[in-house]
Amino acid sequence: MAKKAFAAVVLAILAIFAVPAAANAAGYTPSAPSATTTVGGSTTLTFTGFPANVPSTATAPDAVTLAVFKATTLSKPTNADGAVSYTASATAPGTYTITVTAGGVTAVGTLTVAPADAGSGSGGGGGLPSTGYDAPVLIIWAAGGALALGIALVVVLGIVRRQRAQA
Repeated sequence: MAKKAFAAVVLAILAIFAVPAAANAAGYTPSAPSATTTVGGSTTLTFTGFPANVPSTATAPDAVTLAVFKATTLSKPTNADGAVSYTASATAPGTYTITVTAGGVTAVGTLTVAPADAGSGSGGGGGLPSTGYDAPVLIIWAAGGALALGIALVVVLGIVRRQRAQA
């Protein structure tokens, strides 16, 4: 009976650690920037990872101006490194997406526009306080693995107890 329980525990451990991590593919997609500006201000978004020296087209919502003139679509060629830069500004606060397509490859950048009077609060800090969780990813994965291992152990012990009760 102990051999079966040990085998079940070993199989549970192997099942947890033998499953490949999904979505860990190589980065074949272009790099899409994110930028922050204020209403009326402008910022440059540089998109990389496109084929070299091909025409690119950027599109944005109506509230966003690409380049100096009011345009929601603009075309430029990529450089020899496959990068292209667009200057964007917006007339209203919010978060906007800017889509760039070049050589059949698409990237989506994010432009965050803050109100012009943002930052008028009191305090001596130079920015917003951290609101995220800064634990290393390895610790999070190890904790999740330990939790799954504990669940598997409880299930195996329940099965073993049920089999002993029937014998």
